[in-house]
Amino acid sequence: MKLPVAFALCLASTLLRSSVATAADCALPTKTPGDRMLVETFRVEAEKLSSRCLAEVKSLGDWKARRDEYRHQLSGMLGLDPLPARGDLKATVTSKVERDDFTVENLHFQSSPGLYVTANLYLPKDVSRPAPTVLYLSGHGPVISNGVSYGNKVSYQHHGTWFARNGYVCLVVDTLQLGEILGLHHGTYRENLWWWNSRGYTPAGVEAWNCIRALDYLSTRPEVDTNRFGATGRSGGGAYSWWIAALDERIKAVAPVAGITDLHNHVIDGTVEGHCDCMFTVNTHRWDYAQVAALVAPRPLLIVNTDADSIFPLDGVVRLHSEVRRIYELHSASTNLGLVIAPGPHKDTQDLQVPVFRWFNTHLKGEDPLIEMAAVKLLTPQQLKVFATLPPDAKNTNVHATFVPAAGVPPVPRDRTEWLAQSGRLKREFKEKSLAGWPSEPGPLRLERKFTQTESGLTLQGFDFDSEPTMRLRLYVLSHAGVDGAKKISLRVLDAMQWSREFGALETVFGDSLAEEVKFNDVRTAGTSSLATVRKLFAGDSKVIVFFAPRGIGLNAWSVDRRREVQVRRRFMLLGQTLDSMRAWDIKRACQAVRLVPSLRSGELELMASGSMAINAACAGVFESAVDRLELIAPSGTFAEGPDYLNALRVLDVPQLITLATERCRVNLICREPGEWDYPSKVAALNNARFSISRQESGKAE
Repeated sequence: MKLPVAFALCLASTLLRSSVATAADCALPTKTPGDRMLVETFRVEAEKLSSRCLAEVKSLGDWKARRDEYRHQLSGMLGLDPLPARGDLKATVTSKVERDDFTVENLHFQSSPGLYVTANLYLPKDVSRPAPTVLYLSGHGPVISNGVSYGNKVSYQHHGTWFARNGYVCLVVDTLQLGEILGLHHGTYRENLWWWNSRGYTPAGVEAWNCIRALDYLSTRPEVDTNRFGATGRSGGGAYSWWIAALDERIKAVAPVAGITDLHNHVIDGTVEGHCDCMFTVNTHRWDYAQVAALVAPRPLLIVNTDADSIFPLDGVVRLHSEVRRIYELHSASTNLGLVIAPGPHKDTQDLQVPVFRWFNTHLKGEDPLIEMAAVKLLTPQQLKVFATLPPDAKNTNVHATFVPAAGVPPVPRDRTEWLAQSGRLKREFKEKSLAGWPSEPGPLRLERKFTQTESGLTLQGFDFDSEPTMRLRLYVLSHAGVDGAKKISLRVLDAMQWSREFGALETVFGDSLAEEVKFNDVRTAGTSSLATVRKLFAGDSKVIVFFAPRGIGLNAWSVDRRREVQVRRRFMLLGQTLDSMRAWDIKRACQAVRLVPSLRSGELELMASGSMAINAACAGVFESAVDRLELIAPSGTFAEGPDYLNALRVLDVPQLITLATERCRVNLICREPGEWDYPSKVAALNNARFSISRQESGKAE
C-alpha cells in the first residue's frame, strides 16, 4: 500500500517518541491548584483500583466462581460481547518461499467480512506429525519502502524462522496498524477520535479478534497440533499475547514480552503517553492489569521484560507479577509462572528471545535442549509480501466505524408503562457501562464561603465545595444586594470560552474578590465589559445566578498544552472514566452544593448549559433530584460528535439521555434543527409534556 510521505514521517516520529519517552517527560505539571488536584486525583484513583484488583479472591473457590465472569467482562471491554460471527475465513495462500530448512507461506484470511489479516506461516521441513504451534504477534515495527508497506510481520520474521527451524509451526501475523493494509491504532492518541470511547471501541479488540481467528485458521492446518498452541510477541505483540491467552484457553503456554504493566505506571508515572490505543481496553469494570494476567492461570506463563524499559517500567512489571503469583499459588501451580528481567531498554534482544524459546520447548515439547541457534532474519521484505494488489473490499482502514455495534434508536414506547420499563433499563445500563467511574463514596461537600463582595447593588459570593475528596471546586453566587431567599436559581455551567467571557464581566465589577482567579488564569477583562453587562445577566425573572466551571476550567484550569491535555483525557479513560463523565459528576455535586447555601435552599433550581456542557448537564440532571429544570442550548444530537462517555453508544444516544431527564425535571431544549429530536418530542406526551423545544437562530433562541 502506498503511504503518503507526511503520514510515514508522522508515524515514524510517533514511534520514536514512544520508544524514548521517560517518566520525567510524562509527569504532569503541578504549577497551579488545578494541576495539583488533577495529579492527586489520578494518584488516589489509580491506587484505589490497584488495591481492589483481585481483592475478592481469597481462595481457589473464589477464583473459580469468578473466572468466567472476569473473562466475560474482559470480552466486553474489548468490544467482543457478543463475539462477531465466525464466518468463512476465506484463507488464501498467495505465494511460498522454499528454503532448505523451512517453508514460508504468505497468506491472508478475513477475521470478519472485509477485515483482512495478512500473515506469514513458517513451516518446518519434513513434518511427519502435527507439530507444536506458536502464534507470533507483531509489535509496532513498520517496514515501508518506496511508499509500500510490507507489514510489521517482516520486522519479526527472525522469530518465525527460529521456530520453524526448531520444529514448530509459527504464524506471524500483521497488526491492524502497520500491516500491508493500513488501519489505525492512534484514534485518541493522535486523531482526536474521542467517539471511540463512546462507541466502546478499542483497536485492542480487533487485535484480540484477529488472534482468535488466527487460531481458528491454524486449527484447519494438518501440520498443526491444536493441543499444543503457544502465543508470544513483544511490545504491542506482547499486549496481544495477553488478550488471546486471557480469552482463549486453546493457548496452552504464553510468553508476553514487554507488553504489560500496571495502572500506577500508566496513570501516575505517565507511561500511557508512550502507548497507542491498542494497548488498552475500554476499562468499563475499572480493572488493573493484573486481573487480565491472572486469567492465564494456571497455564504456563512467562512474563518477560527489561530493566530499563521506559514504557513498561520494571517496578510495575514486578508488582503485576507478584499479584499474579498469588493466583498461581492458589492453583498450586507456581512453577507454571516465570519472570525474566533482562538488561537494556525497550528492544528485541537475545536476552529476551532465548528464555522464550526455552519456555516453549519446556511446555509445548517437554524438553529443554541447549539453545545453540540464533534468531536471524533471512528473507527480504519482498519475499514476505502477501498482496500484489490490495483488495478493494478491505475494511481495515475504517473498521473502527463498524466493529462495535451501536445500540440504535429504541422504539418509541406505546404508553407510559412501556416507557418506564424502557427508561429503567436505559438508565441502569448507562450507569453501569458509562458512569461506573463516578465515586461510590464521594464524601461530604464541605461547603465553605470564601468571599462576599457588594458593589453597585449587586452581591457576589464565592463558595468552595468538594466534588470528590481530591477535587475542590467553586461556585460564584451573584444576586441583587439584600436578597434573602430566591424564588429562582439559575446554575450556569461554563465551558472554557464561556468562563473567559463571564469572568471578564464579573472581574470588571468584583475584581478585588477575584484576585485568585486572575492569578491562576490568563484572563483579561474585555474593554466592553461593564456593570451594565453584568446587570444584563438578570434579564427575565432570574433572582440569583450561580456560575460554575467543572474541573479543568476556570480557577481549576490545568497548565497543560493541547498535546498534554490529550494525555490527561487518556488517563481518565484508563481509570474507567472520561473527562466529560467526571465533569457531569462535578455538575451533579454543584447542584447539591447550591442547596447548602443558606439563601438557596428553596426556590426552583434551573441548570443551564450549552454545547457539549449541555449534555454533561443533562447527564447530571438524570441522576440528581435537586434539579427542577434543565435549559439545554445547542447540544450535539449524538455522542459520536461529543462529549465522550465510555460505551454510551452501546446503550443510548443523546436524545434518549435527555428524554431520561424528563422523568425528574422539566427540560427546555434550544437547538438549530428541532427535527433531529423526534424521540424526546414523541415521548414527551407520556411524561406530562415535561419537554419543550425551540429553534436557535444565529446564537439566539426564538
